[in-house]
Amino acid sequence: MRTFILGFSAGAFWLQTQAELPAHAGAALLLACLLFLGLGYVARGGHAVLRLSLRCFFGVIFGYFWAAFLAHAALSSQLALQDEGEDITVVGTIASLPYHFEQGVRFNFAVEKAVGAKVPPLIALSWYAGFRDAVANEVGNVQPGERWRLTVRLQRPHGNANPMGFDYEVWLLEQGVRATGYVRPQPRAEMPNRRLAAFVPGFGNVVEASRAALRARIVRSLEGRQYAGVIVALVVGDQRAIPQSDWQVFNRTGVSHLISISGLHITMIAGLFALGAGALWRRSFFIGWQLPLRLPAQKVAALAGALAAFLYVLLAGFGVPAQRTLYMLMVVALALWLGRITSIGHVLCLALGAVVLLDPWAVLWPGFWLSFGAVATMLYAGVGRTAAPMPAQASRWRRLRAAVALGAQTQYVVTVGLVPLTMLLFSQVSLVSPVANALAIPVISLIVTPLSLAGSLLPAPLSDWLLLLAHAIVQMLAHVLDWLGARRFAVWTAPAPPMWSFCWALFGTLWLLAPRGWPHRWAGMLGWLPLLTALPSSPPPGRLWVTAFDVGQGMALLVETHGHRLLYDTGPAYGPESDGASRVIVPYLRARGIASLDGAIISHSDLDHAGGAMSLLENIPVGWLASSLSGGHPAIEARRQSGRPYLRCVAGQSWTWEGVHFAMLHPLSASHDDIALKPNARSCSVKITAGKHAILLAGDIEAAQEAQLLARSAEGELAADVLLAPHHGSGTSSTQAFLDAVHPTLAIFQVGHRNRYKHPKAQVYARYGAMGITRLRTDVEGALVLEFGERIAVTQYRASRPRYWHGR
Repeated sequence: MRTFILGFSAGAFWLQTQAELPAHAGAALLLACLLFLGLGYVARGGHAVLRLSLRCFFGVIFGYFWAAFLAHAALSSQLALQDEGEDITVVGTIASLPYHFEQGVRFNFAVEKAVGAKVPPLIALSWYAGFRDAVANEVGNVQPGERWRLTVRLQRPHGNANPMGFDYEVWLLEQGVRATGYVRPQPRAEMPNRRLAAFVPGFGNVVEASRAALRARIVRSLEGRQYAGVIVALVVGDQRAIPQSDWQVFNRTGVSHLISISGLHITMIAGLFALGAGALWRRSFFIGWQLPLRLPAQKVAALAGALAAFLYVLLAGFGVPAQRTLYMLMVVALALWLGRITSIGHVLCLALGAVVLLDPWAVLWPGFWLSFGAVATMLYAGVGRTAAPMPAQASRWRRLRAAVALGAQTQYVVTVGLVPLTMLLFSQVSLVSPVANALAIPVISLIVTPLSLAGSLLPAPLSDWLLLLAHAIVQMLAHVLDWLGARRFAVWTAPAPPMWSFCWALFGTLWLLAPRGWPHRWAGMLGWLPLLTALPSSPPPGRLWVTAFDVGQGMALLVETHGHRLLYDTGPAYGPESDGASRVIVPYLRARGIASLDGAIISHSDLDHAGGAMSLLENIPVGWLASSLSGGHPAIEARRQSGRPYLRCVAGQSWTWEGVHFAMLHPLSASHDDIALKPNARSCSVKITAGKHAILLAGDIEAAQEAQLLARSAEGELAADVLLAPHHGSGTSSTQAFLDAVHPTLAIFQVGHRNRYKHPKAQVYARYGAMGITRLRTDVEGALVLEFGERIAVTQYRASRPRYWHGR
């Protein structure tokens, strides 16, 4: 069975790497079942290796076609392309815990009826407070289970596509969301936005309404408190109210797994309920019921623990770590009920099979690998180790020391065992994690979580006191974690390892954690050397790499020479807590092992170019910063306070890195003092020349600035093989004369999918095409990597890593 389940999981993972789904997945699955039964019967008396091979092989086939069957079903409901951006009236219920943000509220909407188009059964909507209509007072007051009639505009799922980035499209697919959009501010008069029912009965609605009620209670009790979001996350699993600054501390100290309804918390709650139920059942003799004679107390305790775990996991939103723990507890409870004692290895495999069976996309997420990897590591490290039984007369102090030693050993095993996987997934490992977890695990699991749950359920004013106490403890713990995370040695970073390096490190880890008596276990750490000491890749001297990120409607490009790196623009601001730098650029730099930048250029102050400036400067050391920003911009103030170099972009500036020449072409010095100019007119424009090839980064210059460049440039000075289309291909830029002077062979359009500016403009895009220029759009191709050598090699992220859900 274990071999089959491992093969089944591998097959599901294999399917998630495919560009296309196999046709007739259901029929193939049925045929595989029949073949497995037939060959299994034939091989019943065969060699053990043959039986194991057959189980693994058919496990892979089953997993592949089962995942394909579910994927076909999930993709069957599609929004038609012609219905994108059209007004559609839908009737349905609020199907998720609403997320309130500064501009409005987001929620999932279960569609019951649609007027004017065929709409998928589950969509994700945003209702912006800045576009309120006659029901303005209702914005922000939507609650789970309510039935609404709304006029919306929808689009198919689409996310930014970047190396080492988050795949938003497959996340929506896993959630069952097949369209996203927003509520229209001015719906048709005959069908205004309106709440039709206060609550629609249903299991999912009851669960989400319960989560909303608990969250509201916590927020009321902890209004204005810094770590209220942490308490909410521990009770209902909603982590969206925790700011990025706190997540940075939790990640640097390696305790982020605790700031949720984790497996440890679920096990603890299940254990408490099991102990309580078993104790009450045994004591029923005192009231004359004699219940243990009818049903053993052990079975009642198992049932109570499993039920408590199930309810708590529902509050968690059914995340992968929570699922894994629930299924393991369910298997143990079932084994107790049936009187069949099973090994922890069987329990883990059954939990693995259940997770992949119900959610084959779970194999794509770090939480899946970390949760199962942690348990597997503890199982492996426990092989061959037997602890002497504790004497019955042992003192409490001795028992306490034994428990502390066991906890320390477990923490050591998990920390060491997950180093290769953590480096593969996150390109960093927390060096202070053992100390931070040794403190945070007992505090969060044994004190804060029970206090938070009790405070959420008990009546006032006791609930308020308990929640305030839990918050105070979290606040004290956060101060300690903040101090640990601020140490320069807190985190070790390195590039994401290639597979050979990961496998070698994994082998070394297995050697290091081998049972006592294994020769030279310390030598296992040598397997980590290639993993931890790798350096970021870079082009050869005289060559150039340019990465144009897919940041939506904005600009951000990483320019690399052999020994230097420059960032041109920082992407847009998506919201108060999210921007192009925090969501795309910084994760990419960390995954590449790039710890600092030699310079950065922010072309101008528009939010689609400077929106990620502060996130970049707070997370990545930048040697010098050049821009056309005004004097009061936060980025300039941050540079002054840090004492790092800052300068204005001025035409005529130039420098050379390893044979690659950089020349600032725009703006003129006088333009910085001309208050009549728009920010676009002062865009920093840079030409970069590597050998016989060049790229021109024009920023958001418009026709007037293009004419100025033409007037003051010598013949051939503007010529470049690659042009970053000025102003995203707007109708005010890319004049014919300018394109003739640059005469590029390749043009890059950094634009957002279905952006409201309709960039690039159709006539401008056609102008490039008429000149025979190759046109690449980041909203279509994803991130673009250009390697300048004897020729210019271009890698399109979506084309190099196609997946069956892209564009679906």
